[in-house]
Amino acid sequence: MNKVAVILGSESDRAVADKAVKVLTERKIAYEVRVISAHRNPEELDKYLKESSVEVIIAIAGLSAALPGIIASKTEKPVIGVPVSGKLFGMDALLSMVQMPSGVPVGVVGIDNGENAALLALRILKVRH
Repeated sequence: MNKVAVILGSESDRAVADKAVKVLTERKIAYEVRVISAHRNPEELDKYLKESSVEVIIAIAGLSAALPGIIASKTEKPVIGVPVSGKLFGMDALLSMVQMPSGVPVGVVGIDNGENAALLALRILKVRH
């Protein structure tokens, strides 16, 4: 059973995802990686969230960076947002993620910091077990 989902908003976010995957692989944590855009594939995202048994979700996105917030609004599972550098050096994505309204929590790590997202996921898993 996969414990962590790494969801990318776009294939262009793969390099950041690879950083998280490296940490999860090194620590032998079961994970799965999906590319699902919250804007382009909302039905696919809904289906995935309903069917997945993962315990923690790492959501990687740039620009408007809606993916982590949308996921957090649809699940009770912990969501970790990873902003991706882009046109505004990732500040647009970072600010989008940390400005979630009350009741829609998203833990956010630094821009392009897939490593810290994976390490935070590991800490969440330790607390849950």
